[in-house]
Parts: sequence; C-alpha cells; structure tokens
Amino acid sequence: RSRDAPGAAILGREPRPGRRHLRASPGHGAAGTVPAEGSPGSPMVTGTSVLGVKFSGGVIIAADMMGSYGSLARFRSISRLLKVNDTTMLGASGDYADFQYLKQIIDQMVIDEELLGDGHSYSPKAIHSWLTRVMYNRRSKINPLWNTVVIGGCYNGESFLGYVDMLGVAYEASTLATGYGAYLAQPLMREVLEKKSSLTKEEARDLIERCMKILYYRDARSFNRYEVAIATEKGVEVEGPLTLEANWDIAHLIRYGFE
Repeated sequence: RSRDAPGAAILGREPRPGRRHLRASPGHGAAGTVPAEGSPGSPMVTGTSVLGVKFSGGVIIAADMMGSYGSLARFRSISRLLKVNDTTMLGASGDYADFQYLKQIIDQMVIDEELLGDGHSYSPKAIHSWLTRVMYNRRSKINPLWNTVVIGGCYNGESFLGYVDMLGVAYEASTLATGYGAYLAQPLMREVLEKKSSLTKEEARDLIERCMKILYYRDARSFNRYEVAIATEKGVEVEGPLTLEANWDIAHLIRYGFE
C-alpha cells in the first residue's frame, strides 16, 4: 500500500454483502463502508402504483403483483395489499422490504389488540394516523421507509380512504393513486367522480380495472396480474390474482384512458 494514498487499497473494491459504499468525506479515506442497517440506503425491489376509490357503502383499492429490481421484472407474484382486520386494509408502493417490515409491525399490533379482548379493533383512521407518525418519525431520523401507502376501510358505517407518503405527508380523498398512477389514473378517476359524485360497487370496480389496464399499457414497471381489496360493512375481502386482458396491437392508440 502506498503511504501517500490512504484508503487506496479499498478504492474500487466492491462492498461486502450487507454493506454499501460511502462517498469520501473529511476525515475518511477515498471510500468506506457502513452497515446497511440504520441507514437510508435506497429502494431495491419496488412496486409501482396503488389505486383507491370510494363507492357507495365502501372502498376499493388495487395493486399489481410486480416486484421490479431496477428495470428488471424480477418478481411477478408478490402481494402489495394487506388486510389489517375486518374493517381496514392497505396497499403500498415503493420498496417491498420496507412494506414487509411495516406488515410485520402491523400484524403484531393487531394480535396485541385482539389479546386484550375488549371488543375494540383498529379503525382505518387509527392506522392512517399511526402510519403518518411512523413515516414522519423515520424521515426525521434521515432513515425513511421508502413507501407510499393507501389506507382504506369501512368502520361504523363510514368509508375511509387515506394517503401517507415517505415524508409523512397525509390526507384523505375520494380517489387516490400512488406512483405513476398519480399522473395517469388519478385524472381519470377524478373525471368520473366529477360527472357522478357517488359510484356503485360495480362502477368503482370497472373504473379500477380500466385504470389498471391503462397503467399496464403505459407504465413500464406495471404488470397485468393484480389484486383487489374491497371493504364494506360486511368486512374486507382480498381478491386475486386477477389478470388483465390486453391487446398490444392497439396499445399505441391507448391515450388518456380512451380506446
């Protein structure tokens, strides 16, 4: 090793598994490594859009089953929807590992709540509020969870649809979309609700299917296999995997939702 080039021995060397390179900084060599745990890192396997729509008597959300490793369609059968309990459901886009981490925490929270046996359960608003604090807390530590989450449900006869992103930004709306869907699907869903303020369950489902098909044509990270979660007063049901029928001969004609 050259004495006048500290750190030269590790310059250009790949980090060991579970570690990542750092840029050179004052007091360090030309390169260094730190444990991946406890650092912001960057998303690896990611999921794209999650869509959500309120209808008369409930809420429907949908997400495809693609897990992308960069531009590689690495996993094609992953679920990005979670049934929290009989009143609450959620879907997440972004880093799949962070979604799995959230899922483990939420599942344990639900178990702890049921063990109390007091007849209470987490409502959609409660999960939405909790997730808002979790996301904001993690971003404040410069260690965010790289997810955008859509929370839906029906509790005490009231439908709920909420949004939380990795910065802790949160709001409620009648239609929600994350990822690329915020640009393509959200305008279409809003347009439908402008013409008809209340949708039936069948109309909401048709709207979701239409938007998922448009995303399949236009979003390179989407897939034609997807899941749907529907929350009503009767409970939460997750359906899937469902398959979209696509015609790539006319794909170049699909623009802004019109065939």
